[in-house]
Amino acid sequence: MIVVQGWVRVHEGDRDTLRDAARALVVETRKERGNLAYAFAEDFNDPGLFHIIERWADEEAVAGHMLTSHIADFLPKLSTLRDVKLRIARYDAPEERVLMEF
Repeated sequence: MIVVQGWVRVHEGDRDTLRDAARALVVETRKERGNLAYAFAEDFNDPGLFHIIERWADEEAVAGHMLTSHIADFLPKLSTLRDVKLRIARYDAPEERVLMEF
């Protein structure tokens, strides 16, 4: 499994624009082959900070995701936002171990 985790920070005035763009991205990404989880979540303690978490079945799924039309639509929208900062990292996870579940 491949885990992708990151964050994007935007000017507080651009939060709604990013929310709308991310919502469309999440809907389409969750339909992709090999996508196990995909979330874009706003940090309620830090306005303008959004967390990204993804889980993918394999390398082919990650590579395919980067070539989709919804990624091609989303990335240019980031450049229209003010004060954008972004960091995304990939982690190769050979196994999953549940730490807590209700």
